Amino acid sequence: MAAIPSTLNHAPGAAQAAPPEEGALVAMAAALIQSRQTILPKRLGAPGPKTPELAAILHAAAHAPDHGQLLPWRFVLVPEAARAPLAEVFAQALLERDPCATPEQCGQAREKAHRAPVLMLVVVDGERGDPEIDLAERLVSAGCAVQNMLLMATAQGYGSALTSGKALKAASLRALFQLAASEQALCFISIGTVLSRKPARARPVASDYVSTLDASRGVVPWP
Repeated sequence: MAAIPSTLNHAPGAAQAAPPEEGALVAMAAALIQSRQTILPKRLGAPGPKTPELAAILHAAAHAPDHGQLLPWRFVLVPEAARAPLAEVFAQALLERDPCATPEQCGQAREKAHRAPVLMLVVVDGERGDPEIDLAERLVSAGCAVQNMLLMATAQGYGSALTSGKALKAASLRALFQLAASEQALCFISIGTVLSRKPARARPVASDYVSTLDASRGVVPWP
């Protein structure tokens, strides 16, 4: 990945250069966004973000839109010492879904807990704060928080990925992470040094997913 300008690569409290000109800021933002690529956890290794870098990644989430300032999401870090219990939850969840799962398949499920130096669970609360703010808005806020974190990790030169799966709904996982009845496990975030990567995939162009509401013709293609 091309280096991201150093003005985006700092921990909270670190000395910062003068803010860039508007055109340069736009170019920096475009470079950062376009550099982000999903790197599967099995392709992420040590070293992971140092403590100040991880703090910057976590602080980036605070700048997500949050209607009503609910803070409807939280993140639970899974350090190395807690990977073994998570591995057993993954294996147990597999056996609950498929009692005929082989020892090899259970081993593969356990191995997923030990990938990537940084692993955290994204949790969304459907009831925290104002009950008039529905779950869809809370999920959008969580998605923005996660994207901020992924972009900060990218700016620091790390790879990242979001992973989900049926284990997120398992009672054993909910118990391990002490989720409240109103909370749901949304996904895991993995961050680490890129060991290998696939070629970047072709991205859609805006006209593939944008249209315009025309007063006389209804919804029409853009531009």
